[in-house]
Order: sequence, then C-alpha cells, then structure tokens
Amino acid sequence: MTNKINTLGGYIHEYQKSVSNPEAFWASVAENFHWRKKWDKVLDWNFEEPTIEWFVNGKLNITENIFERQLFTHGDKAAIIWEPNNPDEASITLTYRELFEKVCQFSNGLLKQGVKKGDRVVIYMPMVPEAAIAMLACARIGAIHSVVFAGFSSNALADRINDAQATTVLTADGGYRGTKVLEIKKIVDEALENTPSIERSVVLKRTGSEVTMKPNRDIWWSDVIAGETLENKAEEMDSEDMLFILYTSGSTGKPKGVVHTTGGYMVYTAYSFKNVFQYNAGDVYWCTADIGWITGHSYIVYGPLLAGATSVMFEGVPTFPDAGRFWEIVDKHQVNQFYTAPTAIRALQAKGLEYVEKHDLSSLKVLGSVGEPINEEAWHWYHDHIGKDRCPIVDTWWQTETGGILISPLPGITPTKPTYATLPLPGIQPILVDNEGNELKGNSVEGNLCVKFPWPSMLRTTYGDHERCRQTYFSTYKGLYFTGDGCKRDEDGYYRILGRVDDVINVSGHRLGTAEIENAINEHPLVNESAVVGYPHEIKGQGIYAYIVCEADAANHDEEQIKRSIISTINKIIGPIAKPDKILVVPGLPKTRSGKIMRRILRKIAENNASNLGDISTLLNPEVVASIMDKAGVAVES
Repeated sequence: MTNKINTLGGYIHEYQKSVSNPEAFWASVAENFHWRKKWDKVLDWNFEEPTIEWFVNGKLNITENIFERQLFTHGDKAAIIWEPNNPDEASITLTYRELFEKVCQFSNGLLKQGVKKGDRVVIYMPMVPEAAIAMLACARIGAIHSVVFAGFSSNALADRINDAQATTVLTADGGYRGTKVLEIKKIVDEALENTPSIERSVVLKRTGSEVTMKPNRDIWWSDVIAGETLENKAEEMDSEDMLFILYTSGSTGKPKGVVHTTGGYMVYTAYSFKNVFQYNAGDVYWCTADIGWITGHSYIVYGPLLAGATSVMFEGVPTFPDAGRFWEIVDKHQVNQFYTAPTAIRALQAKGLEYVEKHDLSSLKVLGSVGEPINEEAWHWYHDHIGKDRCPIVDTWWQTETGGILISPLPGITPTKPTYATLPLPGIQPILVDNEGNELKGNSVEGNLCVKFPWPSMLRTTYGDHERCRQTYFSTYKGLYFTGDGCKRDEDGYYRILGRVDDVINVSGHRLGTAEIENAINEHPLVNESAVVGYPHEIKGQGIYAYIVCEADAANHDEEQIKRSIISTINKIIGPIAKPDKILVVPGLPKTRSGKIMRRILRKIAENNASNLGDISTLLNPEVVASIMDKAGVAVES
C-alpha cells in the first residue's frame, strides 16, 4: 500500500494537496483498495443536515481488503499475536491465512444460525482472538457489530442491546483480568432478561466456568462452527452501509450509538495507521487497548490488518503479575510500535524503574499515546525510560466520532513538543473558533476546536436518532463539526488539546484548561494523579477545585505542607492565576473502564451537589465516589 509519507517536505506537500483538492486526494488513497464497483462520486456532504457520503455507490467488502487482497503476499505472515492474561499460558499466533479461515468458518456458522445482512450483533467478550474474529465475521456477512466492553454492567449492556435492537449476542463463559475471573456469561444472562430483540447468544469457552445455557437461545461457539467450511464469499456492501455502532457515554442521557460506515472508514483507518505509526513490512505493532473502544476497532483490528501488519492483542492488565508485564511482552515479541494510554503510563511510572530495567526494549521504534492529552512529566518518563531517548512519541488526538486519528506527529518526521498533538493529518482541516463561532486565524490563539471539511472516517449519525447527532456535533457552530474540545494553536501552528470545553475553566475572565493545571500538579514529586474541575465562585465566577491522588510515601508528609508545595509548583509552571481554590487529597479518582476520569461526578461533588450523580455502577471503581464525598464533607443522598 502506497500513500506513506517519509519526510517533513512530503508531509507538507501531501497536506497541501489534500486541502486544495480533497476529493482527488482521497480518491488516490482509495485506489489502493479492492472495490467490486468503483464509486460514482467521491464525496457528497452538507454539515447542516448533516449528510456525509464518501465514495458514493462504491461496492466492496472490508474483509476482502484484509484477506483476498493480501493473501497472495501475506498469507503466511502473522496477522494477530495474542498474549494471554497469564504469562504461563501459551501465546497464539494466527497468520493471515489462518485468521481468514477462522473468519470464514464463523461467518458460515452465523449465517446458518440466521444472522443476516443488516442485523445488529452485540459482542461482549474478553480480549481473545475470537473477539476480532467475531468483528470480522460480522463485517464479512454484512451484519453490523456493536462491541460493548466486557466490564460494563448488565444494565449498561441491556441499554445498548435495546438501543441497537440487536438480534444476537456473541460472548464467553468468562474472562481473565489480572487476578480476577470475570463472570461474563452471568452478566449477559442478567442483561438478556430485559432485551426482547435478542434471538440467540453464542458462547465461547474461555475459562471453563460453570454457566447456565438457556435452551433455544444459547449455543456454544464450538457448535456454531462445527462442520462449517473454511470458505465464504463475502457479502457485497455499499460504501455507506453501516459497518458498526459504538456507544459512547454522553454527559447526560443515554449513551449515543456512533455509526461508522464501510468505505470511508476503511480508507481512513488504513491510511492513518500506516502514517502515524510509520509501519514497515515485518514490524510488530502493539496497541494495548481493548476492542470495546474505538482505539481497539481502528488500531488493533481494522487499520493494522488492512495495512497487512502484525497486530498484538493482550488479554491482561499492565500490572499483572507485576508492573513489568508490558515491557516483558515488548521484549518477548520484539514489538516495534507501542500504543497505550497516559493513565497506564502514569500508573507504571509510579511503580518505579526496576520493572522497566529488567527487560530489553531495544526493538521499540515508535511510542504512541491515546485517550487524553499526555502530561509533560509522563511524556518525559515515557520518552526517557521506555523509548531510551530514541523513539519519537506520537501524542494522538481523535475521538470515537472521528473514527481515526486526526491530529498527531508523524514519527521521525514532525518535530515533537511535549503536551502537543502537533499537526493535522492530510485531509483534516481543523479550525479554532470563539464562543460566537468566529474563526480565530493565525497562530498563538486559543478557542473551540472544530473541523470545517469532512474526512472519510467521520461519524454519519447516532443510531436511531439523527437529530441527536445534529444537535450534539453540528448545531453549536454553523457549518462546522464541533469536537467539544478546547484547543490552543501555538506560535509554530501546533495544536494542544486543552480538554473538553466544559473542562475549560474561566477564572476571572482567564480561560484555563484543566489539562494544563493537572499537568502542572502532576509535576509535583508526591502526586501520582490529579483531576481539576471548575465550580461556582462568587468572586471569580469559577473557582478551581483540585482532587489529588498522592504517592504512597506521601503518608510520611504533612498534608497541608503537600498542598502548599503543590500551589507553589503551579505558581512556578503556570502562575498564580491557576492556583486551586480547594485541594482535596483523595484515595482515587472515579474512572470509566477505559481509564477516563469522570470529571462530571467530581464537578457535582465540588458544587456540593450529591443529587443526580448519574449511574456510577459502570465505573471501574464506583466505591471511590463515596470516599471522595466523605472527604469533601458532601452528604451522601439516602
């Protein structure tokens, strides 16, 4: 596959081509793929509606572009290397041919069970190879997959099944995560008590746990594939046929089902993967995400496999059996590109270097960061101790809704700057606007990050509720896609994401990004992690409330002294304007299962408002909320 950028001059040239004639640019990228029928028109769009259609009337199947297009050259190459939770269990390597056969076999089994084109199939599985096989089999037969992270509660799962009106659930008896055995089938059973649309549940044996199989609904995975052939002709799909629905939590109301379609998503994920990670034939690439999130969809499954890459899948957690597990896997499989979240980096940083130094990390060429802006201290630790000062860090900015990475350095090409996502990828036209929607031109400006022109992998709608899509993303600023993020463009034209706009605090008329304040707080040697929110302040309009999680040895220090020295650190890095009005030392921060801090809950506590905290059962650590409220002196609602 061509369209790979190799130099800074090459990037500038490609970028100019992509914005002066986007349709010709993306058509040239799309030419690399196999289309059963070529498109009649590259793009049809209107952000008012919104309607976005790429490669109009093109016919294809995304799995033909992973398998048939590449089997002749890549058949014997490793497609997926699976690393289990327990390091004593053997890892599994599937070549492109072996993966193809398993996808065809499971596709045939699903068809025999009555799953058909257009059906919605919910996947609630541990991180095992069959989870990727399930996604690809759905794509092959034209069913629309909706992966739900196998850590969500039964209520959250039922909500998503009902919203999608899914007919089928693909799941497992259980799963392993660190020292825990997850009761996955039990959670599914609870969810299916309230999901009238479900006709069948396919269950993979992973843990061998005792489970109840309901007659006429539940069927073992092994029985679904028994006797099925290893050949399957892929369903022909329209470029704009739905590929998948992925639910993302809104700050209010029920989760939004973000819809991605086939042709544009294929083109963009392959293109962005190849460029952002500078993948070369023979490299081993590892993204540590779960396939329950967009990162797993785009940069474990679709992007890497479309590019003919070897993609590592990991079932476990970074701290089991000890905090060296990531580095042991890098060493074992000679990983070249490594992509993880700042949350994981900070957690491993806190464990010390002894876990890093016992492993050989010399195979690494590129380090990536995803999920939130990476703070400067973590960036330097990652760069110095994992990359050994020789691996560029790609601090990638994108969203579930964008489908792929939009702003990121290209490793070895774009000069990096800690905390900056740097420059947009070719085809991406970011724009900063003020609160009235006026464009802020030039450099050294700060505003709301929008995109003024469509790109192939952007969301098309929110499932079953197009008006919600319009309201959420296209109504704030006329004719623009609004990301919901605040952003700074510096004197070099580099972009720095400041966090959600509702995470930008206006203190006495000064806009302060919470990420910026957290970055300063996290520089303090006794701070492990922090979260900053705004709360009503009678003089300043908004005050700054900082929640601090300290290192273990902070217990030997006076808490008030720690707070004073944190303030002096902030004064030094940002200035007195960013000094928190309140600092609360807490045992932990409420997080979603993907590692995002739930600042909405922290804002409510800061406002002394314990009512309407929303559903906290889906949090990774719901118990931490009560302990924070107790420390803050906020009464728990009875």
